Amino acid sequence: MAQTGVQTDRERFSCSICLDLLKDPVTTTCGHSYCMNCITDFWDGEEKKGTYSCPQCRETFRQRPVLKKHTLLAELMEDLKKSRARAAPADHCYAGPGDVACDVCTGQKMKATKSCLVCLVSYCENHLQPHYESSAFKKHKLVEASAKLQQNICSRHDEVMKIFCRTDQQCICYLCTMDEHKGHETVPAAAERDEKQKKLQESRQQIQQRIQDREEDVKLLQQEVKAINVSADKTVKDSEKIFTELIRLLQTRSSDLKQQIRSQQETEVSRVKDLQEKLEQEITELKRRDAELEQLSHTEDHNQFLLNYPSMPELSGSKCSPSINIRPLRHFENVTTAVSELREKLQKVLSDSWRNVSLTVTKVDVLLSEPKTRPDFLKYSEGITLDLNTAYIKLLLSEGNRKATKMKRILCYIDHPDRFKHWDQVLSKQSLTGRCYWEVKCKADKFEVAVSYKNISRSGSESDFRYNNKSWVLYCNRGRYIFYHNGVKTKLSGPVSSIVGVYLDHTAGILSFYSVSTAMTLLHRVQTTFTQPLHAGLGFYNDGNSAEFIKLTKNQVN
Repeated sequence: MAQTGVQTDRERFSCSICLDLLKDPVTTTCGHSYCMNCITDFWDGEEKKGTYSCPQCRETFRQRPVLKKHTLLAELMEDLKKSRARAAPADHCYAGPGDVACDVCTGQKMKATKSCLVCLVSYCENHLQPHYESSAFKKHKLVEASAKLQQNICSRHDEVMKIFCRTDQQCICYLCTMDEHKGHETVPAAAERDEKQKKLQESRQQIQQRIQDREEDVKLLQQEVKAINVSADKTVKDSEKIFTELIRLLQTRSSDLKQQIRSQQETEVSRVKDLQEKLEQEITELKRRDAELEQLSHTEDHNQFLLNYPSMPELSGSKCSPSINIRPLRHFENVTTAVSELREKLQKVLSDSWRNVSLTVTKVDVLLSEPKTRPDFLKYSEGITLDLNTAYIKLLLSEGNRKATKMKRILCYIDHPDRFKHWDQVLSKQSLTGRCYWEVKCKADKFEVAVSYKNISRSGSESDFRYNNKSWVLYCNRGRYIFYHNGVKTKLSGPVSSIVGVYLDHTAGILSFYSVSTAMTLLHRVQTTFTQPLHAGLGFYNDGNSAEFIKLTKNQVN
C-alpha cells in the first residue's frame, strides 16, 4: 500500500516536461508547476518567438515571467524523497528478459527505472539517487528507462542530438548545424516535439471522433441486424402461412374434384346397372318364351299345334334393345385434360410471379447509410440523357442530349403528349430506381435541379416542378438555395457551386442534394416513400442559361 501511495504522489508532483519529480519547484502565474531548470530551458527555446507560453495550458505571456522557488512544494518534495527511499527496497527487482538493466550495477543487474539523456546511462532506483540529490545533475534530463539511448547519439559526431532539422526532417547534434545541415531550418528538439505534440493531439481527437462515429455506426448496424432478422423471420412465417393456405386450397380442390368424380361415377354406374338389370330381365323373359315356342314347335298333333298357336303373344316394339355406345376408359378423359390445362396455367402463373417474388427478395438493401465521400457516391453514378419528347419548345438539347439550353426563339419540335407546355422544363429518358447518383453542371443565374414521377402533368400550374406532389426540386438563384415540394419551400444554406450532386436511394426513400466543389456539402435531404420510378429533371428561367449532366464513371478520381 505504501508503494502505491508513493507512486500516486510521484504522478501528482511530477514535472510535465521531464516527467520526473519536481526539482527546485517553481509555479507560473497560470498555476502550473515545473522544475526550475526545465521551464527555464523551455523558455530559452521560445525567446526567438518573442512570447512565452505554459507547456500545459498554452497560456502566453508577453514578457518572460520571473520565477521564484516554491518553498512549500520544495518541502513536500523532500518528504516525498524520504518516503520513496523507504519504499525503494520494495521497488527493487532484478532485470529480466525484456527489461532495461541498470548500466551501473555490477554482478546481477537491477531493473532500470530511469534513463538520463545527458549521461546516456540507465539507472536503477539506488544509482539514480545522485540525480535527485546532487546539484551537479540538475540540468540532466531523466526519462522512462529506455534501451534505445544510443539512438540519441549522432553517429557522425558522437554528440547528443538535441536539435531537429526541419529541412531534412531528422534529429541532429549541434555540430551537424555547422557542416552538412548548415543553412537548414533547425529548432530545438523539444520545440519540434511541442509542435508535433499539438498535431498528435489533433490526430488523436480526429481518431477518437471517428471511433465514436464508428461505434455509433456499429450500434445502428446491430439494430439493423436485429430488424433484418425480425423482418426475415416474420416474412418466412407469413410466406409459409400463405403457401400452406395455397397447398390447403389445392388439397381442398383436389378433394372436391375427387368427390365430384366419385359422385358422378356412382351416378353413371347406377344408371348402367339399372339398364343392365332391365336387359337381363328382358333376356330372361325372351328365353322363357323361346322355350315355349320350341315346345310348341315339337307338338306332333296338328290340331293341338293350331289350337295353341294363337295364344302366343307378339313381341312388343318397346322390347327393342337400346343403342349402347361403349368407350372403354374414356368416360372422364375430359376431366383429366381440364386438370392438366389447369396445372399448366398454374405453373405459368407461378413461374412468372416467382420471378417477381425472387427479384423482390434480391432487391432488399438494408445498408441505408449514404456514401461519405465523392468516390463512394461515384460507385452509384448513373448516365443521364434527356428525353427530347419532354423538352419545352424553347429548350435546345445538345452534347448527346445531356445538355439543355434555353433559347429566345421557339424550336421546331413536333407536338407530343409528353412535352411540357407552359414551363421551361425537361425530364430524363432514364427511369431511376435503386441507388443512383448524378451531377449537374450549370451555367445559369437561376435554374432548377429536380426529380419527378413520369406522370407529372404537362400543362397548367400543377406541371411546375415546384408546385405538385409528384416532384422534388432544388431551386438555385444567384447562390441562394431553396427546396420545393408540393408548394412548400424550405430555404437552405451552403457553399455556392456550379455543380449540384443528386443522390437517390429509391428503396430507402432517400433523396439528397449536394453542393460539389473540392468537397461535397449536403444542402438538403428528403426522407419519404417513392411509389413510382423517378426521372431526373431540369428547369430554366432566363435565355442563354444552360445545364449539363456530367459524364461520370464509377472509378473516376478527380
